[in-house]
Parts: sequence; structure tokens; C-alpha cells
Amino acid sequence: MEHVPALDEDLKKTLGPATAKVLAEQLGLHTALDLLHHYPRRYAERGELTSLAELADQIDEHVTVVAQVADARLLTYQGGRGGGKRLEVTITDGSGRLQLVFFGAGVHKPHKDLLPGSRAMFAGKVSKFNNKLQLAHPAYEPLGADASDRDAAAAFASQLIPIYPACAKLESWKIAKCVDAVLPRAEEVVDPLPPALREGRGLVPLTEALLKIHRPVTKADIEDARQRLKWDEAFVLQVALARRRHADAQLPAVPRRPVPGGLLDSFDAKLPFTLTDGQRNVSKEIFDDLATSHPMHRLLQGEVGSGKTLVALRAMLAAVDSGGQAAMLAPTEVLAQQHHRSIVEMMGELAEGGMLGGSDQGTKVVLLTGSMGMPARRQALLDLVTGEAGIVIGTHALIEDKVQFHDLGLVVVDEQHRFGVEQRDALRSKGKQPPHLLVMTATPIPRTVAMTVFGDLETSVLDQLPAGRSPIATHVVPAQDKPHFLVRAWERVREEVENGHQAYVVCPRIGDGEEEPKKKKAAEEDGDRRPPLAVLEIAEQLTRGPLAGLSVEVLHGRMDPADKDDVMRRFTAGEVKVLVATTVIEVGVNVPNSTVMVIMDADRFGVSQLHQLRGRVGRGSAPGLCLLVSEMHEASPARARLAAVAATLDGFELSRIDLEQRREGDVLGQAQSGVRSSLRMLAVIEDEEVIAQAREEATRVVAGDPALEGLPGLRTALDALLDTEREQYLEKG
Repeated sequence: MEHVPALDEDLKKTLGPATAKVLAEQLGLHTALDLLHHYPRRYAERGELTSLAELADQIDEHVTVVAQVADARLLTYQGGRGGGKRLEVTITDGSGRLQLVFFGAGVHKPHKDLLPGSRAMFAGKVSKFNNKLQLAHPAYEPLGADASDRDAAAAFASQLIPIYPACAKLESWKIAKCVDAVLPRAEEVVDPLPPALREGRGLVPLTEALLKIHRPVTKADIEDARQRLKWDEAFVLQVALARRRHADAQLPAVPRRPVPGGLLDSFDAKLPFTLTDGQRNVSKEIFDDLATSHPMHRLLQGEVGSGKTLVALRAMLAAVDSGGQAAMLAPTEVLAQQHHRSIVEMMGELAEGGMLGGSDQGTKVVLLTGSMGMPARRQALLDLVTGEAGIVIGTHALIEDKVQFHDLGLVVVDEQHRFGVEQRDALRSKGKQPPHLLVMTATPIPRTVAMTVFGDLETSVLDQLPAGRSPIATHVVPAQDKPHFLVRAWERVREEVENGHQAYVVCPRIGDGEEEPKKKKAAEEDGDRRPPLAVLEIAEQLTRGPLAGLSVEVLHGRMDPADKDDVMRRFTAGEVKVLVATTVIEVGVNVPNSTVMVIMDADRFGVSQLHQLRGRVGRGSAPGLCLLVSEMHEASPARARLAAVAATLDGFELSRIDLEQRREGDVLGQAQSGVRSSLRMLAVIEDEEVIAQAREEATRVVAGDPALEGLPGLRTALDALLDTEREQYLEKG
């Protein structure tokens, strides 16, 4: 079905080329429909003063405030040719005061307009001068009887004033006027919700919702509109994902069942411990999926240290039992090597199939990474194509065209968020029929994010730690306020090493002079803050100072792969006592003898990342200790974040905090291309109920009418919402 042409028309025709150009370039708005979906961020009330108190957190941001002029002073200063004029206006809203400054020829009009007692809307970029917040040359729109257009001002005054996401070249009230020009076309929008669903849920029609969101008369109007528009976004997205799941269920796949008395049974028989209930339950879900004749698409998320690798290995052994092969894709060489080492250790002689001393039931477990020497690489490729190797663990090198499998039955993707969909897909395309897919992440994901980002996958959760795991105590070390705490931190590291244990020290930067431009830029933007601490500098300071005499080594992403592997091997063997590293150790690194971790500049890491890092200690029988070193002030939001990490070991709770504190876009990241482009009203954490209900409704609708033939409005909305990039994402799944 075609879009309504008037809504798809370029905005040039309605608004003129200059305004249309700014809307397109600065805000990504090209058509009347785009503009109708550019919703106000908030609403100012004529009788209510908008808060100036919040501006301290918005330096360099474009803001719109409604306030009253407290005083205005015209000053003359020397400088330039014959001096100049400067107008200083102080505005107030009851919560705070803010200074506006105008210079030179630009002072005359505001001097006339902005008289003490008058009220206006002001828009500009918040800056700091002489330690005071100010707006320099803000745009303004008077809100009084002396405004140029009295009728418009009167109408304006009686309404809730929509404040739109704006930009330097187009203030909020100018965007409001643009919206006025296209608002009559709201009558032509096609409603995507099936009438029965809309009526059953008591939602207003789409045209009404658009009128109410842009020009509300009461607060109840805004609520009605928001509820309806959230449903649109949640439902259309969930329909797209439900169609993906439905299409996947139609694909053929080879069922992969373990053989009684085969490789999996032999492996289970030699395990020196009992599986947790969680591991057993999740394994059952996976085995049930593997036994079906359409491909498994499952997300396995588990707490740090919950034993995901073991669950994934048992799934891979089931695939090998049934005559297939399994491939595990890891994001870094360090992690691929670590997985290879631990899987070979866990399997023992079962990992030496076809070799002298190997088990009859065994198979070969090969490693494939970009830095391998040619002979080893050639042998690995040969083992894969002949089927000699049942299990391969590798990095992006697995995706290359040269890599061919005898019969790829299962793909396991570790740390999903590190991979683009294309990479996941490239590996899956190497199966004769679509292989089963197991995606793992150690970053716990709140239920709603899983439903939104990984909505095409069924989810299994491992939240129980294996017996024998030790608790991890976490403390914040305020290096600036209490330097003696940092001295004590290094004493604790020394004590742990003297007791036969090992330690990690994590820094945000390498410090080899080749820092990525992004990090340099971030350092510049930090202004007064010093650059983040670096691995090479800290390692040197520790070797000379508090940890002198201990074997201290470094590990970072730009080392030669052979050197990285050597350091990691010696650390695992206990020869290296203190490893100073970047976040290259964040996932998968398993050294049970490591009991203490010191994270320098901890405030520069995200909440989930700190939780990941902390999970590297306390993996053996001795208790773990994690020290978060920060120079930030006690009252700062950064310290509040660190306190939250210190207060709980629950990764799901921390991921909620993380998502609430950061913009959702950061968290959703690249996991699903373009999700952000369609979520304007829906907040993934707050709207859990809407998302869950929309998923149920979408599954029901798609089951009854997969092609949506009876719902042309919904088909149109899907076409509009799923831009090309996201269509590809959903196609590839």
C-alpha cells in the first residue's frame, strides 16, 4: 500500500527551502510525516516557571527556558574601535537566576523588549563565564501583551507551550510554527493499530493523538497521546520481530540430538562437580530447541561466573554427537585463546579425537585466529573441511571466505554486543542448512531490553552461581579526599600476593602515545580533568613504588598476539603476580587464583562494565576483593554510580541502574541497527508493561495473518518505521 503522498511530500513545498534544509540537516526531518512524529520534549505552562536550577548539568547544551526578566543593564566598555555596548539581562524563575548577554549592535532590540517584569521564552547554548552560567545572544519570544502579534500571544498564553528538541539554527518556537503548518495533515495518517486492539485497550485514534501531543489543551490530553504513541512504537516493532520469529520457524534445520552413551554423556560422566539447577534447566531448553527441525535462535544471558561456557560447551557436544560441527565466535584473540584453553582442559582426552591417547568418542577442538602461523592455520582449515574437528573456537577469522565446514550444526556467539549482525550472519551462512544459533552475553539485560533488542531470540537466563564461588567485596577508594585509602589499597594487593594469590590492576588507557583519536578528543572535552590513567605509566609506578619486588606485567590490545598469549599463559600459571591491563580482560578471562582487582579511574567506566571486570576475581575458593579508585567528589553522580556497584552483586539490578543513568541509545548500541530511530516516545525501562503486552498482541496478530494482508495500515507503518538498514537487520536476524 502506498503512503499518503501529502504526508510524504518534501517539506520544501510547505515551509520553504531554507527552513526545510535546516530541519533535514540538523534534525533529520524530511517530510510532513517526519515532522508530525517530532514530538515535544516537555511542556511549559504560562503560570509555571520552568526550572533554571537544572541548567548546571547542561553546559554546552541548547536549552529553552521560560522566565521573567529581573533586571537589565546596558554597559559601555572600551575596546575595538571606539568601544562597544554590552547588555546584561538577569532572568529568574523562582528556582534560580541566569544571566543573558548581548553585545554590540545586537543590544538594541532586546534592550527595548526585555524590560524588568516582562516574561519570555529564551533559547540558546548554556556556557560558563567567570564561573557563572549564562546564555550569550539567546533567541527569545516575548510572552506578554506587548508581543507583536497580540492575538497569537493570547492564544499562546492560554496553552501548554510545547518545547521541542531544537538546534542552534531553529529554536523550539520556530519548530512549533513549522508543526502548525503540517498539523492539518494529521487527518490523513494511516492508523497502524487493528481497530479491535485499539478499542480493547482504550486508545485514542492516531490523528487525535498527534493533535493532542502537539497542541494539548490539558495535561490529560498529553497523557492520552503519549499512551497511544507508545503503543504504536512498541506494537509495530514487536510485529516486525514476531514476523522474524515466524519466518525463522519456517526455515528447515537438521535436528541435533545427543546420542545415548556418546560424547556428551562421556563428558558429563567426568565432570568433577554437579551442574547447578539453573545450568540443568537452561541446558534442557537448549536441547529441546536443538532437537527441532527449524533453527534454534536463543539468547543465553547469565551473571558473571554463572557457568555459561559450560552450558554452551554441552550444547556444542550435542551438535557433534549428532554428526555436526560447532563453531564459537569470540570478540578478541585473548578471549578465543582463553575459551580454547578452558574447553580443552574441561574435555581432557575427549578433545583429542583421532590423536594418540585420545578417546574413541573424542573430537578435535581447534583454534582459528588472525595471527596464527600459516602451517597451524592450514591444518585448522583442513580439520574443519574434512569434519575431523568437531569444535572450532575463533575470532573474526572464522568468517573469512576461505573457512569451510564439513557440516556446521551450531553457531555460538560469545559477547553478542561486540559483533555486528553481518558477522553473526556470515558465520551462519556457512552451514549447508541454517545452523542452530546460541547467542551469549554476560552483560545482564533487563527483560524489556531483551524483548526490544533481541526480540527475535528466545531468552534463557542463568542467575545462579556454581557452588564454591566466593563472594566479592567491593569498596570505593576516594583517592583525592582520602589518599591514605589508596596507600592501603596497594598494601592489600601485596598481602594477597604474599598469601599466594594474584591481582589485576585495570586502567582506562594504554599510554603508548598511539591513543585513539576518540580518547584524545574525550580528554579535551573533559577540560580541566587530567587524561585517564594509563597501563604503561601505572605499571612503571607500581614496579618502582608500592609493588616493588613483585612480578608485574602488562596486557593490552595493541601488543603482539604471541606476547599477549605468553603473558596470559604465565599469569594463568601463577608466574605473573600482578597483571596491569586495559578492559581486554573484561570478559571470559578465568584465573581462579586471582582474588583482588584495583580499577583505576573507575568513574570512567560504565556500571555494567565495572560489574563485568569485577567478575574476574572471586572465581576460586578464596573471597574476592574489588577496589574502585576514583578522584571524583563524593557528591558527584559518578561517585553515586560507583556506590551503586559497591552496594550490589546483582547484574540485572545494575543493568537497570545503568540504563536509567545513561541514554538508552548507548545501551541499545549497535545491537539492533536503527532501533533508536523508531523509539521516540517509548522508554525501554519505564514502559515494560506496554512492551510486554505489545509483544503478546503482535505474536497473536502475526500467527493469524503472517503477511498482514488484512491489516494494510499496519503494513504501511512497518514500511515507514523499518528503514532499509533495519529491514536488513531483521532479514538477517
